[in-house]
Amino acid sequence: MLDKVFVYLKEFATLQQSYQLLVLIVSVSFSYWLNGIYEKSIAKHSDNKDPSRLLQTIQTICRIVFPLTLSLLIFLGEFILDRLSLPTTILHIALPLFLAMAAVRLMIHFLRAALPNSQWITTGETIISALVWGTFVFYSLGWLQPILVTLDSVYILSLESIKLSILGFLKLILMLILLLLGSLWLSHQLEQHLKSVTILDKSMQVAMGKILKFVLITTALVSALSSVGIHFTSLTVFGGALGVGLGFGLQKVASNFISGFILLFDSSIKPGDVITVADTFGWVVALNARYVVVQTRDGVETLIPNETLVTSEVVNWSYSNRKVRLKLPVQISYQDDPELAMAIMVDAAKRQPRVLTFPEPLGILLGFGESGLDLQLRIWINDPESGMANIRSLINIDIWKGFKEAGISIPYPRRDITLLQHKDPT
Repeated sequence: MLDKVFVYLKEFATLQQSYQLLVLIVSVSFSYWLNGIYEKSIAKHSDNKDPSRLLQTIQTICRIVFPLTLSLLIFLGEFILDRLSLPTTILHIALPLFLAMAAVRLMIHFLRAALPNSQWITTGETIISALVWGTFVFYSLGWLQPILVTLDSVYILSLESIKLSILGFLKLILMLILLLLGSLWLSHQLEQHLKSVTILDKSMQVAMGKILKFVLITTALVSALSSVGIHFTSLTVFGGALGVGLGFGLQKVASNFISGFILLFDSSIKPGDVITVADTFGWVVALNARYVVVQTRDGVETLIPNETLVTSEVVNWSYSNRKVRLKLPVQISYQDDPELAMAIMVDAAKRQPRVLTFPEPLGILLGFGESGLDLQLRIWINDPESGMANIRSLINIDIWKGFKEAGISIPYPRRDITLLQHKDPT
């Protein structure tokens, strides 16, 4: 290694090596200049309303474009100097250096795009950087080829139809990572595009996104296995045994997965619907492969298995009609006018902007209770996701104020107790 370093330092001292230095300076300068043009062009033509997201997009693109442009210019410079019979040793080392930089940044970009909210992003970035830069170091020292030959000669799996060396296993892992990241990134982009297709309802958008994601991941797995010479025809027996084992062990998972597609295709539950399942009331935030995310009014996100939604009773407050009727019970004393009380109740409801004017609020006399007249106010709203307890509270407060101004009293339970005097028989 030291010998190579001395050779490079010696070559720098010659006049001919100054051409390589000139190529590097020109390539770096031109790449920075071109990066600035990219940045201004993206900022000018972007209609992104989120400045922070726009800045992040510009930084990501420029971080990838710079090493790629620099690598291309160095390659052209190396090609020209080689044609002129001039030394290209330094450029020959610089080219894989910047290609490694481009590979690291590109793979990290796909990792962040494919797994935006994953807790493993930092670990994944560290592993990617270590692998790429380690490969570059081995290549620069001339150790890469002997290592690859040695790894390819040691088999970890040798069957009649399947032979897998250590090198093949590493290639399989690498291809799986690359293809899975690519498929996850592509499926994420397609899902975002489907959300803008207005002719599809929300359920079909989610369903098509899940199907595309499943197809892309399956294609990635098949392609990764085929890249190292493993075909599904050679895994028939193993796959059958594995399928039987998974069938017994993962029945619930498979049931939830299939139930998820049933929910998507019959459109019984869609993102944004307000539902009640057992004691859980809230609106649907997301439909996933195994569960549905329901956010309650307290901000708590509840994960409900898809199978539960298919087999249990579910109240969908916004299935075909978002209008919901609420009933507010009120009791007044027998000495008060029920018609006046009902008018005050209806007027209190009409003052709330969330209460619909059609059907209009209605006050009715339900019956004659033990302590007073039983009245009821019936109102309609079309935004149950905004809460129902809060609108009840606001209307009840206005009713209370109106009753106090009109002198209408709300009775309380009253019991008359008669004490019988016991007479002594003597």
